[in-house]
Amino acid sequence: MADAAEVEAFEQTDLAKSKPVDNSLSRKLKDVAAGFVGGATQVLIGQPADLVKIRLQTTSASSSLQVIKNVVKNEGLFAFYKGTLPPLFGVGVCVSLQFYGFHETKRQILQYTGQDKLNLWPQTYIAGAMAGVVNSPVTSPVEQLRILSQSSGKSISMSATIKQIYSTQGLRGIYRGFDITVLREFQAYGVWFLTYETLIKQIIDLQHYKSRDQISTPELLASGALAGNALWLSSYPLDVIKSNVQSDGWGANSKFNGSSIKAAKYIFNNHGLLGFWRGIVPCLLRAVPCSAGTFASVELALRLMG
Repeated sequence: MADAAEVEAFEQTDLAKSKPVDNSLSRKLKDVAAGFVGGATQVLIGQPADLVKIRLQTTSASSSLQVIKNVVKNEGLFAFYKGTLPPLFGVGVCVSLQFYGFHETKRQILQYTGQDKLNLWPQTYIAGAMAGVVNSPVTSPVEQLRILSQSSGKSISMSATIKQIYSTQGLRGIYRGFDITVLREFQAYGVWFLTYETLIKQIIDLQHYKSRDQISTPELLASGALAGNALWLSSYPLDVIKSNVQSDGWGANSKFNGSSIKAAKYIFNNHGLLGFWRGIVPCLLRAVPCSAGTFASVELALRLMG
């Protein structure tokens, strides 16, 4: 016969499994708001390193130091924040959609399966991948505008760039590179959320925390930093292809005509396999503070909002 402790443990487990999933509007709005905070934090931390990455991916520059010297000499220090306005708003929206997409997919999986929490594999990966898919319609045009601004040494306003693209290419031009963006986002954010949630689970188990809210800020930052590098190591070649497609010329000046396959062939023929990893060093360096800041700010914002 089971003793009292076993009965209590069984009742607590059963109660946890039967706890209804919070599908309220307020819960969803909190997910969105926390994501926006995370996105703004990400942009302000990572914009300079992102410019270096784009220049390495799309120009003949051979090192991060060369890019930095050229930017400082020819464009000035403020150039490291070229193209910040679109991502400051756009990435804020994107990260809002990412975290909403992740939590909404999580809620749907839990409702369908009757589980108390997601399995790390494959459920957490799937929820993360769907987060990437959900934000792709915003990510694709925002990143193209940023890439066009960062890959050029000229000062071009965002509104002028949008008007020029739309007047000559229409909506298709605004969404150039959408296919490769979706592929990158699916893989990248599946790995991002899977890595982060795996590390969070390990911390809770090792530290014997009773709830997620007990995890310290340094632990959140460390988990986010490692997740950021996992994201880029798992998806970087796709990002290089996307950057080349979105920084390409138009009409007679276009090398790829929006084709990711043509861009991939061009990269391989001109740079070999290493061409798919050009700019990885500044990208990984940027990912550490950006991903750490994003996850920590989102977690702390959610705690503050309840």
